[in-house]
Amino acid sequence: MDPYGEYWSYEGHSDKWVKFDVCTELPPRVNSEGNFLKKNERLHQDEFVVANSMAELEVIMALMFFTSLAVHFVLKHFGLTMIASQIISGIILSFIFVDSNGQHRVDKLFTPTGQEIVGTISMFGYQLFLFLTAVKMDVASILKTRRKAAIVGVAAPLLPFCLGMVFKPSLESSFPPSDRKNFTSVIMGEALTSYPVISSLITELNILHTEFGRLALSASIVSDLVSFFLANIVRLEHAYIDNGIVNVLINLSSIVGYALVLVLIIRPAMFWIIKQTPEGRPVKNIYVYAVIVLALISGLLTNFFGEFIFFGPYVMGWTVPDGPPLGSAVIDKLDCFVSGVFLPLLITSTGMRIDFKEMKFDSVIESSIVVALSSFVAKFIACLIPCIFYKMPWLDSLALSMIMTSQGIVELAMYSMLRDNNAFDQGTYGVVMFSILATTIVVPIAVKCLYDPSRKFAGYQKRNIMHLKPNSELRILACINRPDTISPMINLLDCSCPTKENPITVYVLHLIELIGRASPIFISHQMQQKTLSNISYSENLLLSFSRFERDNWGAVTVNAFTAVSPPKLMHDDICTMALDKLTSLIILPFHRKWTMDGEIELDDNMVRALNFSVLENSPCSVGILINRGQSWCGRAANTAIANSQGEAAHSQVYSVCVIFLGGKDDREALIYAKRMSKDPSISLTVINFCAPKELGEEQSLKWETMMDMEVLKEVKYNNLGAGNGYIGYMEEVVKDGSEMALIVRSLVDDYDLIIAGRRYGVECPQTSGLMQWSEFQELGVVGDLLVSTDVNGRASVLVLQQQVID
Repeated sequence: MDPYGEYWSYEGHSDKWVKFDVCTELPPRVNSEGNFLKKNERLHQDEFVVANSMAELEVIMALMFFTSLAVHFVLKHFGLTMIASQIISGIILSFIFVDSNGQHRVDKLFTPTGQEIVGTISMFGYQLFLFLTAVKMDVASILKTRRKAAIVGVAAPLLPFCLGMVFKPSLESSFPPSDRKNFTSVIMGEALTSYPVISSLITELNILHTEFGRLALSASIVSDLVSFFLANIVRLEHAYIDNGIVNVLINLSSIVGYALVLVLIIRPAMFWIIKQTPEGRPVKNIYVYAVIVLALISGLLTNFFGEFIFFGPYVMGWTVPDGPPLGSAVIDKLDCFVSGVFLPLLITSTGMRIDFKEMKFDSVIESSIVVALSSFVAKFIACLIPCIFYKMPWLDSLALSMIMTSQGIVELAMYSMLRDNNAFDQGTYGVVMFSILATTIVVPIAVKCLYDPSRKFAGYQKRNIMHLKPNSELRILACINRPDTISPMINLLDCSCPTKENPITVYVLHLIELIGRASPIFISHQMQQKTLSNISYSENLLLSFSRFERDNWGAVTVNAFTAVSPPKLMHDDICTMALDKLTSLIILPFHRKWTMDGEIELDDNMVRALNFSVLENSPCSVGILINRGQSWCGRAANTAIANSQGEAAHSQVYSVCVIFLGGKDDREALIYAKRMSKDPSISLTVINFCAPKELGEEQSLKWETMMDMEVLKEVKYNNLGAGNGYIGYMEEVVKDGSEMALIVRSLVDDYDLIIAGRRYGVECPQTSGLMQWSEFQELGVVGDLLVSTDVNGRASVLVLQQQVID
C-alpha cells in the first residue's frame, strides 16, 4: 500500500499491478498485506461487507425513526404534519455530521454502499406507495366529477406550468447550456398537483368525508391526470431532443399498448377474481400475491420501454377494483409496512441530503426561487377564481386553494431522483426541498384556521323531542354498525308508538368501515344508486326495516342509507344526515355487547369513540341504546302474546321506567317516554329521585326546577289523557349517591326498558360520590350504574342527551 492511501495488488495471470481506490475498509479481492485473496478468503470478506452493510442499515433506520418521532412529538402541538416533522428530522441529522471545514457530509453517516442501500429501499417503498394509492383511488368517480371540481383540478397544474414555460427563456438566459434542460424539471415539479399528496393531507386533517373534503379529493384526481399528461409531454420532448422522433413513437406505442393490456386483460381478470370469491369471504392469498407481483413486474416493463419506473405500478393500481374484497386485501398486506417503514425512510433521507454550504445564490438558485414562489401564487389564484365564480363561501374557497397548492411525498421523490441522476446541483436541490417544507408547514395550519368541519353542525334551531309540536312527525336517525343491533333498534322504534296521527320517519344509516379505498361511499337506497361491485353492503338491514315499515304501514316511513367511511369520520356522516333531514333524535348502539347469560362478548372502542364524537357535534338530541343481550321481542310481538292470553294481560305487556333527577336531558327522556305511553300495551313508571328538603335549593337552579315540575305535572297527576296505558309515578328521597345506586340497581329485573338522561357534568346531591366511579362518561352517572359489570339484569337501557345549543 502506498502512502497516499491506494492499494496495489500484483495479478500474476496478467503480469501487471492493479490499483484499488479506498472506498471500503478492504479493497475487493485484496488482503491487508496487498496480496490477492484466495477463494475462501474472498467469501469471508464478502460476508464481512454484507454484515457491515446490514448493521449500518439497521443503525440508520433506528436513528431516523427515533429522531422523526421525537421531532413530531414536539412539533405536532404546533399543527405540523408528520411529513414536515420527518423532513425537519432529516435536516437535524444532516447537521450532526459535519466535517472540519463546516461542510455537511451525509457520507459521514453512511458509506457509499449504505447510501445506495437506503436509496434503493426508499424508492422500492415509494413504488409500492404509488401502487397502493392508485388501488385506493376511485377511478370511476372521474366521470361523476362536478364542473367546479373539474375546473379547479385542470387549472391547478395547468396555469403555473404555462406561466413557467412562457417565462422560461428569460429566466434561463444566464444559465450554462447544461442547466437549461434541467430547469424544465423544476417548472414541472412546482406545477405538479398530485392525488397522493392531496389525499394524504385531507386524511391527516380528518376532513376526508366532509363535502369540502370530497370536493378537494375530486379536484385532485383531475389534477393528477393533467399533471401526468404534462409530465409525459416534457419527457417526450426530452426524448425527441436526445434520440429523435423514432424514440418518441416507440414510447407512445408502449404507453398505449400497456394501457390496452390493463383494460382488456388485467382488469377483467380482477373482476373474475372477485366473482370467484364468496360474499363475505376474504380473497385467496394466491390472488393477492399475484396482484402484487404484477405491480412489481409492471415497473420493470415500463422502465424497459423508457418510461418512469413508477408509471407502471401507479397505472396498474388503477385497474384493481377499490374496496373489498380485492382492493382491501391488497391494502391489508402492504399498507402497514409501506407507510410505517419505507416512506419515513424516504422522507427523512431526502431532508438529510440538503447541503446548506452549497446553496449559493447564483442565477440558477435565484431563478428556482422565482419559479417556486410564482408557481405557488399562480396555483392559488387559479383555484381561487373558480371557487369565487361558483359562489363558494370565502373561507372555504381560501382553504381549498391552499390545499391544491400543497406538496409532499411525490415531489420529494421526484427531486431526490433528479439529484441522484445529477440533473440537479446541491443548491437547486436545497431550494426545491425548502419550498416543499414550507408548503407542508403552512398549508395544514392555514386550512385548520380557515375551515372548521364542525361549525356546520352548530345548533341554532331547536331540534329535539321536547320542542316538537303536538301530533307532529317524529324524525329519527337510527345508526346500525353490526347485524346484532338491527333487532333491538327496530324494537325501540316499534315502542315509540307510531300511528297515523303521530307518524315516525326513520332514516336508517348503515355504517361500514372504509378499507381499501381512498374515497368514501355514500349510498341512498331510495335513489337506487348502484355500487361499483356486485356486493350488497346492507341487504339484511334493508329487508328487516322494509318489513318494519310494512307492518306499520301509514305510520312509519323508512329511508335507508349506507355510508362507507373511515372510523374517525363516521360522526360526520351521522351529523350531516341529521342536519339535512331535520331529525329530532339520533339513536346510536352501545359499543359493548353481552351474551344471553350476561357475559361481555364484544367491546368495540372504535364505536365508543364514534359515540363520543356524535354527542359532541350532533345538531339534535342523541340517544345511546344498550341491549343487555336478553330476549327483547318488541311491542308488536308482546301485544300478540297478550292477546293470546286474554285482555287482562293486555295492559301489562311491556314495562318502561324513566329515572328522573331533573335537568334538560331528563326532561327529554320523559317526553320521549310520554310518547311511548300513548300505546295501551305499554306501562310507564316514572321514578323521581329527590334530595331531602333540609338541603335547600340553589337559586341558580330555580328555573330548572320549575321546568322539571311542569314536565312532571301531567305524569304526577296521571293527566295524560284517555287511551293511554298504565302510568305510575313514584318519588324517592335520597341523600347521596350510594342510596340512589342501591335503588337503581334493584330496578334492572323489574322493567323491560329503562330510560334516563345523560346529565353529563351535572352535580346534585342525589348523585354525589358517583361521578368519580363512572366508567362510561357517554352514559352519565345513571346509565353507567345500569350497565356496570356487577349488574346483570334483563332491562335494556336508553340514555338520552338533549340537543346542545351553542
